[in-house]
Amino acid sequence: MKKAFRAAFPHTVPVMMGYLFAGMAFGLMYQQCGYSVWWAGLMSLMVYAGSMQYVAVNFFVQPVGLLEVAVMTLAVNIRHIFYGLSFLEEFRQAGPKKPYLIFALTDETYSLLCSVKVPEGVDRGRMFFAIALLDQCYWIAGGMLGAAAGSLIPFDTTGIDFAMTGMFIVIFVEQWLSFPTKAPALIGVGSTLAALFLFGPEGLIFPAMLLMAVLLLGMRRPLEKKLEQKEGQP
Repeated sequence: MKKAFRAAFPHTVPVMMGYLFAGMAFGLMYQQCGYSVWWAGLMSLMVYAGSMQYVAVNFFVQPVGLLEVAVMTLAVNIRHIFYGLSFLEEFRQAGPKKPYLIFALTDETYSLLCSVKVPEGVDRGRMFFAIALLDQCYWIAGGMLGAAAGSLIPFDTTGIDFAMTGMFIVIFVEQWLSFPTKAPALIGVGSTLAALFLFGPEGLIFPAMLLMAVLLLGMRRPLEKKLEQKEGQP
């Protein structure tokens, strides 16, 4: 495991920078609702849903029914279903680490697991586990730091929830620059714009993810051939 963590850490540094600041933004918002540092840490430990935690802050401001919470959570995090589908075989071989890997599959962790190259001599399942655990530790630390800062220094939290959107943009740009082909990114952008036009901002998540999955599956073989050609070039 030590070898896996040493190999995983450099890959998680960009996520660490994003999670610390985005987590602090969440912690500040949560503290403004009257909750302490420990509640912020506990929520990040037990829920660990990134953007959904931002939405959930509103649930503590005014009474919300359990059904409404369930529907909202499904709408915001339904994209995770598609993440899990692409790792069915990987996680099946992870043994006792499988439940945690499923639980910890956030957008950023998914992005790393898709692109990381496991060094020789390092177990793949252990490295995946190390990446997931390190990312969650960063998020918990950020949330607790934000709540602690909010309890000591008065903050105006207006607009601070944009931190998560900003982090998604940074991850997208990084993958755009580093990935051998731009087709998956263009499919993602095109599907989102089409869903936005057809269903509006409130109902675009599920149709967009479904369209992305269909297009990517349909173009799987051409994309794989293109990647193989790119990797084979000197």
